[in-house]
Amino acid sequence: MEDKEIIQLYFARNERAIEETAKKYKHYCVRIALNILSSVEDAEECVNDTFLGAWRAIPPKSPAKLSSFLGRITRNIALDKYDYHTAKKRSKEFETILDELNDCLSSSDNVESRYEEEQMAEAISQFLKTLNEDHRNIFVRRYWYSDSMSDIASRFSISESKAKSVLFRTRKKLQTYLKKEGYSV
Repeated sequence: MEDKEIIQLYFARNERAIEETAKKYKHYCVRIALNILSSVEDAEECVNDTFLGAWRAIPPKSPAKLSSFLGRITRNIALDKYDYHTAKKRSKEFETILDELNDCLSSSDNVESRYEEEQMAEAISQFLKTLNEDHRNIFVRRYWYSDSMSDIASRFSISESKAKSVLFRTRKKLQTYLKKEGYSV
């Protein structure tokens, strides 16, 4: 079923929308959650919450790209669950991913910084457009989908050290770009 048809089902408040969403995007959403949480049970729970979140958000929202919309919901739910669980246990792989970006991005927990964060997100999007396709995709696979280095190396037919090198250079370029754009990093 096409995304437009699925979205129409949501607007019609037809419960089949969730079934069709699960058929088409369950594996995709599980992969995102699993990369963050490292637990199949927690990932499955996140995906169920994602479908509920989509049900609540559509309408009024009408996402232009359903996969990105669902990916963002899944990622946010998984990150919330990750934060909840970090007091109990730590996922070393995801901690490593977060640590890699610490040098490039500053973080603030106050409400006033929300606008600046949105502007920085736009600046990062603009930066990613300047990269060649492989480097951009490697960066996105690591920092959006939370893929492991071995998964990235396999996906792009490169060595893990090459993947690490590309990511290191890209983070340095991002840091320089953000400084040039006036962000403190």
